[in-house]
Amino acid sequence: MQRNHNYTTICKIEKVIDETPTVRTLVFSDEIMSNVLPGQFAMVWIPGINELPMSIMISQEKGKAAFTVRKHGPASTGLFNLNVGQPIGIRGPYGNSFDLKRGKLLLVGGGTGLVPMMRLLTFVEPTDNVTFLIGAKSKGEIFFEDLANNLLKNNPHDVIVTTDDGSYGERGLVTDMVEKLVNQSGFDAVYTCGPEIMMFKTVQLAHSKGLFVQASLERMMKCGVGICGSCCVGEDLVCRDGTVFDGDHLLSNKEFGYFYRNKAGILEKY
Repeated sequence: MQRNHNYTTICKIEKVIDETPTVRTLVFSDEIMSNVLPGQFAMVWIPGINELPMSIMISQEKGKAAFTVRKHGPASTGLFNLNVGQPIGIRGPYGNSFDLKRGKLLLVGGGTGLVPMMRLLTFVEPTDNVTFLIGAKSKGEIFFEDLANNLLKNNPHDVIVTTDDGSYGERGLVTDMVEKLVNQSGFDAVYTCGPEIMMFKTVQLAHSKGLFVQASLERMMKCGVGICGSCCVGEDLVCRDGTVFDGDHLLSNKEFGYFYRNKAGILEKY
């Protein structure tokens, strides 16, 4: 199947999975999107509303892919509210991917940043020892725990959930668990995606131990192809140069973890 990835392809929603009261996974058929690399993304058009960047969720069914969306602004809420049979427009895939090492791996995800982590799990080898951290505010916001355990059933693994309020799993921030683990265990690589402050702390902790670490950044995107500049982080464009960046590069960037840009492109502090 060949097509120009800069042209929009219309797909229909085939299944809607409620993950939490505010998070849904929308499944659709698309051979190209079903085979993207972990870290790549698509630009998704919600007819009559807007277009937004989305990481591409895995599907257990051949030839299918999905988007996992949390309702927040007008575009994400519009996508969240779509029903089976309704159309969306998709272009891409765009971006680079994680550089997957072998051995003892630590994956850290929060919120819908879990999506590229789930795809990364499908690329590990049976000999890889995987520790997967899932961070959430409370028990009601946890999703993908069972799927992660299922994907890793043939690996030596540990799936650890942390909640800020202690209502499920380990109490505290997921980065508290990251600090504990990197101080105790010799990981060969660390991968993370989620809220930028979470990623910033994870990258700092891994880097301080001399560990290979990569993060997939989530920033404002309007074009996805390096034209509009909305997703810039310092001199980098997340859509063109990322979404995946090495930790040492990120820590040399004076905006990562400190500043973000609003829809008007104005720099604001976290």
